[in-house]
Amino acid sequence: MPPQIIPTAEPFFFPGNRTGCLLVHGFTGAPKEMRPMGEYLNAQGYSVLGVRLFGHATAIADMKRARWRDWVACVEDGWHMLADSTDQIFIMGLSMGAALSLYAASLFPAAGIVAMAAPYDTPVEGLERALLPVGKYYALLNPYRAKGPENWFNPERQPGHICYDRDPVRGGVEVDGLLGAMRAGLPKITAPVLLVHSRNDLAVPPEHMQLIYDDLTVSDKQMLWVEHASHPITVDGDRQRVFNAAADFVGRVSAASA
Repeated sequence: MPPQIIPTAEPFFFPGNRTGCLLVHGFTGAPKEMRPMGEYLNAQGYSVLGVRLFGHATAIADMKRARWRDWVACVEDGWHMLADSTDQIFIMGLSMGAALSLYAASLFPAAGIVAMAAPYDTPVEGLERALLPVGKYYALLNPYRAKGPENWFNPERQPGHICYDRDPVRGGVEVDGLLGAMRAGLPKITAPVLLVHSRNDLAVPPEHMQLIYDDLTVSDKQMLWVEHASHPITVDGDRQRVFNAAADFVGRVSAASA
């Protein structure tokens, strides 16, 4: 049987010091979209683990079997693997990975969270919103839907970006369930939080960052806006600014807790 994971989309681990960074990719994406950030953080000395979420980076048909609790379990696996070699763990995620990071931080003693392009609720309107309660049945007839528009600021990076070319409808229903759990968990988070969002994100409305910020009760919370980036801000446009901000955040929080 040939390998199932798309080449270059494998999970990754970069050993470093006793501070760990757990990186979580987005919906229909792959660990590859977190790898440049992981390489940068590892160059600063940190231990970095990038997980692969169930149903991702293989074949889109695998997403039909994926449930949001499976994705949480993948993050939980990563947490326990990284905990063996570190004393503190920062969880960092993109898009749905950011929602998973925030939810995981309501369950585990994270040192801090970096949530990038995080959705507050499912960004669909009209008929699609009305169909969410019966989405798992609708998905039996129409399993996939077209993706929305893209606005890459660095088009040369788009061909190497690994992401399914359509959105699985059942997966969207699962994201909706995850976001409900995330919203319920936001007031339980006690670790510092850095929220990052692009003002030019066409996939998740920029105002979602403020909604998440308002629901967080922890005092150490920050918002960072970037301008020249599309939704996958870890691979496009202002990504170096995002990497620098994440590394500064880890350094500041780690120093404060030392």
